[in-house]
Amino acid sequence: MQKNDIYEIQITGMTDDGCGVGRLNGFAVFVPYTIVGETVRIVLIKVLKSYAVGKLIEVIKPSEHRTKSLCKNFYQCGGCALWHMSYDEELKFKKQKVADCLTRIAKLKNPRIENVVAADSFDRYRNKSQFPVTENGIGMYAAHSHRLIEMNDCLIASKAVKPIINSVRYWMKQFSVPAYNEHTGHGLIRNIYIRGGRSGSLVTIVTAKRELYRSKELIDELRACGTPICGIVQNVNVKNTNTILGSENKTLYGSGFLKDDIGGIEFEISPLSFYQVNKPQTKKLYQIAKECAGLTGSETLLDLYCGIGTIGLFMSDKVRRIIGIETSEAAVRDARRNAEINNITNAEYYSGKAEELIDLIKQKNYAPDVAVLDPPRKGCGKKLLSGIADIKSLRRIVYISCKPSTLARDIEQLAEYGFFPQRIIPVDMFPRTPHVETVVLLTKI
Repeated sequence: MQKNDIYEIQITGMTDDGCGVGRLNGFAVFVPYTIVGETVRIVLIKVLKSYAVGKLIEVIKPSEHRTKSLCKNFYQCGGCALWHMSYDEELKFKKQKVADCLTRIAKLKNPRIENVVAADSFDRYRNKSQFPVTENGIGMYAAHSHRLIEMNDCLIASKAVKPIINSVRYWMKQFSVPAYNEHTGHGLIRNIYIRGGRSGSLVTIVTAKRELYRSKELIDELRACGTPICGIVQNVNVKNTNTILGSENKTLYGSGFLKDDIGGIEFEISPLSFYQVNKPQTKKLYQIAKECAGLTGSETLLDLYCGIGTIGLFMSDKVRRIIGIETSEAAVRDARRNAEINNITNAEYYSGKAEELIDLIKQKNYAPDVAVLDPPRKGCGKKLLSGIADIKSLRRIVYISCKPSTLARDIEQLAEYGFFPQRIIPVDMFPRTPHVETVVLLTKI
């Protein structure tokens, strides 16, 4: 078996990232853009000791779930992985992905997983998009590479993206503004970072230097692009790495933050703060979490990884008190401001690592009844879970996860402390991608 060999292969499984898997004489071969049950013709583009990667040449026997991609960039861009399959099959794949992780990692036997909460729309749903800028143009990277695919639109991004990208592209060309080269460290414009909300679009231009010449012309161009712009921000990232955002922001026009609302709660969101990318699904996600929390109005809610306060403030009408903990000081400032905007007086926020502030919660005798955990992809870790489990008053944990494997690892850990899953509800926050959010209610037994 060698590179450039051509084979016919049957797809018998799928990886976590939505790639089809088949076998040649027992040897695993990964083939993107395929579906279980299909027979395909491939050419091997990589052959290693334990597996190979094939490039799809022809679908000989297509799955009944195969569909024509609506995105013209799908087979080049690395942003999505599932445009080639029906949405029903995508939801089935995501439910199975959660089940596999909980069975294999958390060692749950036949976990009862509810049907995935489907999205009402699987295009134009993202309120946040990031487009790298290189000497080859503006667009998205090809899968597993830093090879730029130039484009001026993205089918899962908001419609505001296209005129904004075209305006920046025109400005760069008109005034010879150089793109950043991550290999040499030369150039200026690194990324275009676009967030949308009720107030319009907040456009962040990431630069490699503090001086942004021709900024007035950039402002004029964006304001005239035909879509509402609530603010233009320069983010300075002087590090010679592939990290997207720096820590320094300068407001060039309008407000330096975005305004939006979820379920009647108003939010102000600064450029670097976390905010869910799919607003309609976020409301469903938070409502499910609220139901799982089983709130009566008398509880103290511990909101870990609280960000700008979205989840806790969404639940504020059903709790006596909210204690929010977040690493980012900027996000905590946003959370306090958001509580103030909504006249919510039963919420208080602390900045620091969650695992280190658990002791503070115990010292102050806050005695939380319910904890909501919404960690990043890496999950919570043993120290935090041990600290949470040691809170005597805590009876329920609502865990919101964006990565099933770390969720499963943490569920296994929580079981050692007597917390067991009662409900498992996947929510499709990211249609056409392999990612899935999961809400798990754990109670102490």
